[in-house]
Amino acid sequence: MFRTLSALLLSAGLVTLVAQEPKKDAPKAKPPERIAINDPAKLKDDADFAVQGEYAGQLPDGKELGSVQVVAQGDGQFLAKAFDGGLPGLDPKAAESPLAITGVRKGDTVEFKAGDKLVGTLQGGAMRAGDRVQFVVKKVTRTSPTLGVKPPAGADVLFGAAGDEANWDGGKLVKLSDGEFLGVGCKSKKAYTDFTAHAEFRLPWMPNSRGQGRSNSGFYMQDRYEVQVLDSFGLKGENNECGGVYTLAKPSVNMCFPPMSWQTYDVDFTAAKFDAAGKKTTAARITVKHNGVLVHDNVELKNATGGGQAEGPTPGPFQLQNHGDPVVYRNIWAIAR
Repeated sequence: MFRTLSALLLSAGLVTLVAQEPKKDAPKAKPPERIAINDPAKLKDDADFAVQGEYAGQLPDGKELGSVQVVAQGDGQFLAKAFDGGLPGLDPKAAESPLAITGVRKGDTVEFKAGDKLVGTLQGGAMRAGDRVQFVVKKVTRTSPTLGVKPPAGADVLFGAAGDEANWDGGKLVKLSDGEFLGVGCKSKKAYTDFTAHAEFRLPWMPNSRGQGRSNSGFYMQDRYEVQVLDSFGLKGENNECGGVYTLAKPSVNMCFPPMSWQTYDVDFTAAKFDAAGKKTTAARITVKHNGVLVHDNVELKNATGGGQAEGPTPGPFQLQNHGDPVVYRNIWAIAR
């Protein structure tokens, strides 16, 4: 009896371990055309967009869970990462050594092959293993439990609706088919010391881009400490990926949802303390929940993260970093403590 999805996939010949890296001496291919779409109306007929997402279900024994994250790589190419147990954030084992496979879309079906042998397909919202061992995982859509949470009494509503862009230096309204949101490249006019904050963001669809070039922004505390905003769906979850405190601390679990999903950050921040001579006596600390899951628990921030202001005793604003990608924000509020 197979006890894990990893064992099942290996037995079916669906994977070896991880997709092979291209040979170092391979000629450099022409960079693909950059795609950056942040309006859902423009994606309703995009076949690759419809495929990308999270899939989960029971394994053949009826007891064990299996889950897969399918990441679009552009032009009908996909990377699928299989996890033992539930999806990241639902099962503490889910992030352990995920297997990776590649597939190609042909019409409405994505085919996964081992050599020339077809060993798995994805069609109609369901992913099926090969002919030796049959199992099915179906597409699921998760939402953050704090999505749309209302600001508590006494909170500063920094962006709740059109017009609130006036609360930001450089604030610009982005009008899309499903609403009006706050664009990147702005700083809140109000500054904060210690606070609790909530922000919601949506990453654009950029299937041809990779790494730091894929839906990059940043949510800055005091304009000094960046919690990275990036399309890290299906990646490892490093300190320069979504949910990471940039260069300082990686998230305990990669909770990044697929692009064009609304995501949440819930932050408790305690500012660094300085003596009368301006010497830092106590480091700043931060607690972050990404999509409702604790990814940083009272983490010490030994220094500012770059891209913002140097550490100091004065309050500082929030910054929504502009990194050239059309990320949008909504429902941003803060309570000074």
